Amino acid sequence: MSLWYDFLKNDDKLIFKWMHYFPIYEKHFSEWKNKTLTFIEIGVLGGGSLQMWKRYFGPFATIIGVDINPECKQYEEDGVHIRIGDQSDPLFLQKIIEEFGQPDIVLDDGSHQMKHVRASFDFLYPNLTKNGVYMIEDMHTAYWEEFGGGKNNPETFINISKNYIDDLNADHSRGEIASNFITKHTFSINYYDSIVAFQRGDIKIKKAPRTGLFNLIERLNP
Repeated sequence: MSLWYDFLKNDDKLIFKWMHYFPIYEKHFSEWKNKTLTFIEIGVLGGGSLQMWKRYFGPFATIIGVDINPECKQYEEDGVHIRIGDQSDPLFLQKIIEEFGQPDIVLDDGSHQMKHVRASFDFLYPNLTKNGVYMIEDMHTAYWEEFGGGKNNPETFINISKNYIDDLNADHSRGEIASNFITKHTFSINYYDSIVAFQRGDIKIKKAPRTGLFNLIERLNP
């Protein structure tokens, strides 16, 4: 059953998601279905999306909801854990990792305040498992002043993440860009309408070997 179908048939707790997010979720999350998984969603709201993730990922998943509102604690159930705290507080986030282990997927649907988004990413992304996914949604807020946004504001996560594109390619910059964590431990950065998704991955060897008839081609084209 697809996430979109599950969403349409939901008659339990509130789920509030943009329609065009569902194919993006499927693209990045489908390989984790029915595997041992630790999934963190920042932002609980009505609790329905946590139930949706529980159904989608299957019986081996540990689903963790993070919210600053203590009333969200009521949405806990078997397989769904709620932890109350500030998404920008590294000590709080560290306690979650100590309790549940490294997350495989983090979905940030929290405050959407640019400072909070950056703080959560800076702490949690390096703590993902080596093939994990970090997805930040509702990034249209990066253009809205009430969320600390603005097209020319260098502190929005959209503008910060544009620098990560250079970091991702630092090994090919002939020394112009210093290699960092993004360079060494990121396989891809994907941009969508209102979403940025990071795929962790370690590329140990960056080479471009040739195979086949290239020697013949060289002889024919000296």
